[in-house]
Amino acid sequence: MDLQGKVAIVTGGASGIGAATVEALCTEGAQVVITDVNDELGRALAKRLTGDGKSVRYQRLDVTNEAQWERAVADTVRELGRVDILVNNAGIGTFADVEQETREGWEKVIAVNQTSVWLGMKHVIPAMRAAGGGSIVNVSSIFGAVGGFGASVAYHAAKGAVRLITKNAAIRYAKEGIRINSMHPGFVDTPLIAVIKGTPTEQLILQNTPLGRLARPEEIGDVIAFLCGPKASYMTGSEVYVDGGWTAA
Repeated sequence: MDLQGKVAIVTGGASGIGAATVEALCTEGAQVVITDVNDELGRALAKRLTGDGKSVRYQRLDVTNEAQWERAVADTVRELGRVDILVNNAGIGTFADVEQETREGWEKVIAVNQTSVWLGMKHVIPAMRAAGGGSIVNVSSIFGAVGGFGASVAYHAAKGAVRLITKNAAIRYAKEGIRINSMHPGFVDTPLIAVIKGTPTEQLILQNTPLGRLARPEEIGDVIAFLCGPKASYMTGSEVYVDGGWTAA
């Protein structure tokens, strides 16, 4: 169990990639704090995993709210003694292009997908420093590196920023033993893309994915858990693509 004794915070951890990451980290021995705004799903996941003998708790966290970040980190340190791992996974999607997007929609996507990553690192890094180091995984997207379909402009902007925020912070904190990498999933079978299931858009995605299918959430969560652990000890500032070959085509 590579993460035995480690303490992890996972944002957007109640469902999808976040929930799969929580399970993977628990399986590797970490104590995990699930954070989300979906209290029902978050508490249900924590209850199920606790019943399976895992060490996990749920805490509500609006990742755009700095005061809530401060409280979440302080509560984790007080109750579990340290923070070793942060997975910045919380995110929302949009399909609007440059002309269709609204100021309100743009600012919401940027706040949830981009600003939250900065806030998370800002408030977790001091706790990691006190613990002697740590690992941060910022969940970006293939759409943080390629233009996609010409839509979802705010999502592309935010995820592209996450890619470079990660590299910048990785350089800054490498000498303090804090590794920071970005994860770039392709299309994953989660609630975020439920609206396109069975549509021509889904067929287009499958046609352009060399493996010809959507990813399962656990296929992303397992790689995130790897990045958090000692077997990835020489990786920092890396961008890891788990996309069924999408960006290779």
